[in-house]
Amino acid sequence: MSIAVYSLTSQLHDEQAVSATTKEFLSSLGVDYLWRGNNFSDYGSHAADLIFVRTGGTEGLFRKLWEQLLEQSNRPFLLLTSGKSNSLAASMEILSFLRQQGLGGEIIHGSADYIRRRILVLEKVGQVRQHLRGCRLGVIGQPSDWLIASHADPDVVRFGLGISLIDIPMDELLEEIKVKDACGIYEALKVLVVRHRLQGFTLRCFDLLTAVRNTGCWALARLNADGYVAGCEGDVPAMLSMMIGRAVTRVSGFQANPARIDPETGQVLFAHCTIPFDMVDRYELDTHFESGIGIGIRGYMRPGPVTVLKVAGDLSRCFVAEGELLRCGAMPDLCRTQLLIQLNDAEQARYFLTRPIGNHHIIFPGHHQAVLHEVLNKF
Repeated sequence: MSIAVYSLTSQLHDEQAVSATTKEFLSSLGVDYLWRGNNFSDYGSHAADLIFVRTGGTEGLFRKLWEQLLEQSNRPFLLLTSGKSNSLAASMEILSFLRQQGLGGEIIHGSADYIRRRILVLEKVGQVRQHLRGCRLGVIGQPSDWLIASHADPDVVRFGLGISLIDIPMDELLEEIKVKDACGIYEALKVLVVRHRLQGFTLRCFDLLTAVRNTGCWALARLNADGYVAGCEGDVPAMLSMMIGRAVTRVSGFQANPARIDPETGQVLFAHCTIPFDMVDRYELDTHFESGIGIGIRGYMRPGPVTVLKVAGDLSRCFVAEGELLRCGAMPDLCRTQLLIQLNDAEQARYFLTRPIGNHHIIFPGHHQAVLHEVLNKF
């Protein structure tokens, strides 16, 4: 069970009457939950841990508990209230106390339908956090020299996301490349993934151009389709964005940079030389754009709704925008996969020109802005 309900109840209230009200209220929500009552021993172990403030006069009970609960979980406190027996007033006092301690929280209150929808969103947020916690992401060869704004603080990432960044020397990969073709690079990367117990990585891929006279484009396209996060150019914030987006959407993301922007219409052309094979209806093999050697992937996604995502390496801000993929291109003067996207809010195109989070952004099929904002606001 991914939703647990704990309770706070004043001894001044009749337990039998409160229990009857509780049963009626929770049944009206229509969600499956595990009732834990006043047993907080496993608090923090579920996707959504709800503290049901059943009555007023419970503020002191919470004050005795909060430090213990904080040790068990660093997530914001979720205070559920029916609005009866002064439960809302008590919840507001508790939340005010939490704010004074510099802690986050939310009172879940409203109609039964609103509460149900809100709980399901928070359950999804919790599931994403559980998915990310304990992940190991490799940084193979360090970020490319030109990514002067695309680094991340490992301590911030570990505390905020529960993700460990694992530095892996480029030489370790080169030693594993037995055959210097695209398949050989793929097999060598798989060895590193298994050896370091990785859920994903970002690769300083341009080093392969001089070291083995080939590219990692095909290998990254296949590894993403295999279910790993496989990013380009050693871009750590892009890799984190891919990981967060995959946790939310359960599908691969396309790492690309804007090539052309129309700030008046909100159209943005994104391009890169690799795209996950599971994101496209078909693809063609070409050379790598900048070097003219190796293999580049020209993928063709199906037109339709998309979401553009980028998270800063220090987790201080993010960009999330929904749009429509209008068409895929094949212009010879750009990286091989080219997606023309119409942002739903044309004003968001100015973000790229005034306050971008690096150059690479991640594109996911479907509209996921609401859930992504919820997830990112909880870190």
